[in-house]
Amino acid sequence: MVAVLASAFAYIYISRLLQQSIVNSRQTAINLTSQLAYVADNAVPDLTSTRVDTNNPAAVRASLADYLGTDRDLNMLIDSVSRDWPTVLDAAIVDVNGKVILHTRPELIGKQVADRPDFALVEDASFRRKLRLLYKGPAVYDVRMPLEMGGSPFGSVRVGVSSVFLKNELTPTLQRATIAAAAAILFSLLVAAGLSRLALGPLERISRTLDSVSAGAADAVVEEDPGRDEYGLVTLKIAHLDRQMRDAREIFSALKDNVDQIMANLQDGLMLFTRDSNVVLVSASVERFLGRPRRELLGRTVKEIFSPDSTLGSLVLDAFRLRHPFEQREIESPNGRRAQVSLDFIQERGTPIGALLTMRDTESARRIEDEIEMSRRLSASGRLTRGVAHEVKNPINAIVLHLQLLQNKLQQIDPDTRRHMDIIDSEIHRLDRVVQVLVDFTRPRDLHPEEVDFQRLLEDVVTLAAPDAEQQNVKIMREFSSEPLVVKVDTDFMKQAILNVILNGVQAMPRGGILTISSRREDEMVVTGIRDQGAGIPPEVQEKMFELYFTTKKNGSGIGLAQTYQVMQWHYGSVDFESIAGRGTTFTLRVPLVSPQDSLQEKAEAQEPRTV
Repeated sequence: MVAVLASAFAYIYISRLLQQSIVNSRQTAINLTSQLAYVADNAVPDLTSTRVDTNNPAAVRASLADYLGTDRDLNMLIDSVSRDWPTVLDAAIVDVNGKVILHTRPELIGKQVADRPDFALVEDASFRRKLRLLYKGPAVYDVRMPLEMGGSPFGSVRVGVSSVFLKNELTPTLQRATIAAAAAILFSLLVAAGLSRLALGPLERISRTLDSVSAGAADAVVEEDPGRDEYGLVTLKIAHLDRQMRDAREIFSALKDNVDQIMANLQDGLMLFTRDSNVVLVSASVERFLGRPRRELLGRTVKEIFSPDSTLGSLVLDAFRLRHPFEQREIESPNGRRAQVSLDFIQERGTPIGALLTMRDTESARRIEDEIEMSRRLSASGRLTRGVAHEVKNPINAIVLHLQLLQNKLQQIDPDTRRHMDIIDSEIHRLDRVVQVLVDFTRPRDLHPEEVDFQRLLEDVVTLAAPDAEQQNVKIMREFSSEPLVVKVDTDFMKQAILNVILNGVQAMPRGGILTISSRREDEMVVTGIRDQGAGIPPEVQEKMFELYFTTKKNGSGIGLAQTYQVMQWHYGSVDFESIAGRGTTFTLRVPLVSPQDSLQEKAEAQEPRTV
């Protein structure tokens, strides 16, 4: 602003200076024409006493021209023009026909002279046009004054002002003025910079402090006495604001980490919308339902995410348009998966503040329901089994005792009686073993979990099952992941659970075949598949496969798969299967992976010294 003002003042000063120089040159030329007119008027004699016919205007004008051309004073004045008047190029007295009577250049006397532009054009021009007229090239401008003799027009006095002379006269002055203006502008800039630095220095420090605060610098505001002036008060307020922002940032960071962890681990797909239908929160499972990554969904509106051509999109868009929620409905998502969808509009004190869309995989929901039902059945069966085992155990013990007493009392027993008693003894001991198995199956177990690579554990189980596989002419194929899959399990129980499934697969192929064992990482789970090439499981018995004592084998106990299901439940995992008649069965076991944070925390706790 200071530079603009200084430049404006310099422009005004130079334009005034140029205008004043041009005005002075024109006034000089006017004075010269007045002098020439005055001398010419005084040089004319009284023609009545001469032989000139005063009644003949032509004769009078010719006589006057002769007198003017020979007048000594007028000729001296004409001759002095070029040396006494610096901006004047020439001067002339011409008659009414434009013929030269007197001229600073004698060779032009008696000749016609052309008209030249009036110097008033230069004087009345704008600043820029003045500069162009003076500096574009040499030019001569006339200053004229009419000349009368005897009350009649006689001619005119013409003074020619040269643009070259005027430029030479004006240029040094303009250069000095321009240099002075430039110096004034530079000086004003320096003064303005100094004053602004002095005046705006505190504001600059405040700006840097605010930038540091917004960037989250821990030492953004130095705790010191800032003074009692306005700058000090602003600094104190910024320090207070910094503390508040730091606390809010810490709270927000903690909440964000917790929310991100929750969103990443949720099995259900959740999408939280604002009042304007913009997505602000997306769980990781949404990617499976919509087939699009989370980063492409955040910040977009519901119209940008869902298409009215799909069933899900039409349902959600209609709900948002009508502002009407809908209860859980089973539909087909864009990627072809069946999903249970519900939409709720969130209100605060009667004012809508957003909406929550929930998507749940139908198959997963039904599997969870089946697992809950299976757990309920096993729990009920366990309670019943423990009660029955307690009631049956005592009579069995009594029968065994009395049978031994009876054998001792009978000194001589015939062979048939001995055979019957041995059968009774064998069946009682078998019944006791069955009851003991029931007790062991329903009794709470103490797990001893440890971190282990699940693929190494699978290798150990394959080694245990290898003899049975060779007898059945079954070849075991491995399809393991290249990365380690670390889990935290009780290795003995987990080996037994996996061995039960592998042996079932081997026994399902009495004529031999291939048993494929695979392992991979899926989200935060280790997924293990055990696929056989047997006859498959009949559909009518598939719902009973994990029930205790249910078996399709002649010599089966019905405990193996129930025990596997129980072990997987203990480790927060799951087991399910898919079976196709004539093509085999695939059992899928899922076990949670160990997160790096949990592993580091446990190592740190193990290294902490214990006090006694």
